Amino acid sequence: MDAPPAPPDRADRPLWRQVLALALPALAQQYLHLVVSLSDQYLAGRFPLADPDRRAVYLSALNTAGYLYWFVSSYTVIVTVGSTALVARFVGANEWALANRATGQGILLAFVFGTVGAVGALAGLPALIEALKLTGDSGRVCVEFLTPLAALLAFQITESACAACLAGAGDTRTGLKVLGLVAVLNVPLAWGLCFGVGPIEAMGFQGIALGTGLSHVIGCITLLVILARGKSGLKLRLAYVVPDFALIRRMLWVSVPAGIDSLSAAFCQLWFLSLVNKLGDTAGSAHGIALRWEALGFLSGGAFGTAAMALVGQNLGARNPARAARCGWTALALGGALMCFMGLLFLLLAEPMFRVFCPEPRLKPVVDAGVPALRLIACAMPALACQIIFTAALRGAGDSRVPVLFSWFGFLGVRIPLAYLLTAPQVDLGPLGVVRGYDMGLLGAWVAMCADLWLRGTFFALRFASGKWKKVEV
Repeated sequence: MDAPPAPPDRADRPLWRQVLALALPALAQQYLHLVVSLSDQYLAGRFPLADPDRRAVYLSALNTAGYLYWFVSSYTVIVTVGSTALVARFVGANEWALANRATGQGILLAFVFGTVGAVGALAGLPALIEALKLTGDSGRVCVEFLTPLAALLAFQITESACAACLAGAGDTRTGLKVLGLVAVLNVPLAWGLCFGVGPIEAMGFQGIALGTGLSHVIGCITLLVILARGKSGLKLRLAYVVPDFALIRRMLWVSVPAGIDSLSAAFCQLWFLSLVNKLGDTAGSAHGIALRWEALGFLSGGAFGTAAMALVGQNLGARNPARAARCGWTALALGGALMCFMGLLFLLLAEPMFRVFCPEPRLKPVVDAGVPALRLIACAMPALACQIIFTAALRGAGDSRVPVLFSWFGFLGVRIPLAYLLTAPQVDLGPLGVVRGYDMGLLGAWVAMCADLWLRGTFFALRFASGKWKKVEV
């Protein structure tokens, strides 16, 4: 049978408990992703080099690679948002047969988009790295690092789609367990391939990426097997992977605007990165390390956003929009409090956080450049919480079009222009002449970032408070 027994009614449970039940496993899952990233950063700062003075080259390359790898997450949104939203609606309406079919279609789309993305990435990586102003040894090293990750991209996107479908069904624990497996496997694989073990020769920097890619392959296969055996009411069958164009159209109706939003934000982030890379390897290295620590706050918001997306979708499917709204506000209250706590840690512990990845005295300029930036972002945690959590809640409701305009305005109207003005000694406006810049370096770039976050956070809070998302049809 396609439909399992109806799940127990959870409407009488306090909302904060429902949010935490979904958010805490998702939070642990997000932090496991961070462990993988920090492990890679740690290795990049310590594997043997003939010339230790070239360490900043590898750290700068890893920063750009991290941005492009984050771009993959934005690309994955084209599949995951629609999968979560539709599965949540069908589960809320107790239509399990459709939830199962939506799961199959989400996995099909993930494999297709992953394969197309892998081919495009492998063909265009050198040109893209050059466009990001990362040249010389840093550019070459970055291409070498990203090549194995690009080759295995389809597995990572399919892994994300499986976890997104389970989250739509209210199960974030399975994704946590599998991502825990990925993180546990990544450490020995990345270290072994980087330094060499037994008959395996040391691959250096590229071995870090290959270990990460292989761990995601194992995670993808594990989730497919779990879904095929039936989990959380979802059961994947081969027939559900046969294209169902009507269902795909509904899924893409939600996912494509969200994907445009995420991809355009990613392109703007890469544009922003090119401005940072112009400041040199020291600024690029400091920027990358600060972002990895800032992820403690960002990923916290993502976890509570996952809870908001699932609960908003399920409650709208159950024809209870008022409760859906309360779920969104509860997720913001809990997630925002956690993110503000992370901001306090950045203020107090920024310097020792940097020294974890910059233990050598020659890397002191990286520490000096990055510590003020990390402390600054602490002031934007409330706005970042509104942006992340309400973006996810609106996507769970299928309201993914208007938020695109918010993102475009924030990046193109605030962050990028301000970054030009604050980072350089002067800005060439072409026929309009040259204006004096503030030459604040990396700190100026992060001031521009914070201004953008506060603006977009306000916009998203107002959009959710308006309640217009309650009338969106999926």
